[in-house]
Amino acid sequence: MSILLQFLLLILGFVMLVKGADWFVDGAAGIAEKFGIPQLVIGLTIVAMGTSAPEAAVSITAALKGNADITVGNVVGSNLLNVLVILGVTSVIVAIAVADSTVKYEIPYMLFVSVLLLVFGMTGNVISFVEGVILWIAFIVYLVYLFMMAKNNKEEAPEDEKKKPIWLLILLVIIGVVLIVKGSDVAVGAATKIALAAHLSERFIGLTIVALGTSLPELVTSVTAAKKGKADIAIGNIVGSNMFNILFVVGTTALITPVPFAANFIIDTVIAIAAGVLLYVCVFKNHKLGRAGGLTMLVGYAGYFAYLMMMK
Repeated sequence: MSILLQFLLLILGFVMLVKGADWFVDGAAGIAEKFGIPQLVIGLTIVAMGTSAPEAAVSITAALKGNADITVGNVVGSNLLNVLVILGVTSVIVAIAVADSTVKYEIPYMLFVSVLLLVFGMTGNVISFVEGVILWIAFIVYLVYLFMMAKNNKEEAPEDEKKKPIWLLILLVIIGVVLIVKGSDVAVGAATKIALAAHLSERFIGLTIVALGTSLPELVTSVTAAKKGKADIAIGNIVGSNMFNILFVVGTTALITPVPFAANFIIDTVIAIAAGVLLYVCVFKNHKLGRAGGLTMLVGYAGYFAYLMMMK
């Protein structure tokens, strides 16, 4: 009976995720169109930060409790999943068009902050308060860039979007975020209990269910956005989430307490940077991430997963 309940909760969690992502994307895209803000900016801000809420909550709460050692693993693991699995799965389902600015500025900046994290981690095996301040400065620079992009690329809102009240669009975004985050919690909790009942090891559960669980919001939101023809939101969600994870999550955590950077995270961070380079190579020529690129990313993650299994 208990297992049946967990399966029902698992289904409920996925329903919450799918419906939440549906409303979230509609609300975010509606706000973008109503105010003439490029959808890419919405993807890089509201959507990226909303879907990164689980990582932020876990890391900052852990820091306040004096357990900041989980922060780097949480962020690096999530960033790897975002690029290799989420963009991989999304582009296999539907090709993702990538904006010129994403290829010229956003992906290179994502690579820059990833390298910055690696350099900070390798110098003293800890992210210090001063390094947290530097990450926050880089975050503010990123926000200023987004503000300038929104200001310089205003678009006329379609007539049907003008008719939708702003309070309804904001409500869709808020309800969508709540359903996404809570749905992720419910799905991960149920899946973990089912896995334990099936006598799977905690190591396996941690590397698969829990790791993927915190990235479920990005996965469902990106697939939903791409299928709705909102490719800018899909790619902006992932690139923005990765920068938000490093600059805001690690930066804020480091302002609270020094963040340990274990030696084995160096390899993981290098692989995360390599994943970003792979993304850049895949989209550089045609400004599109298609099925071939997506499959390459999924194969790349399979190789990383095999490495993890051998190292544990």
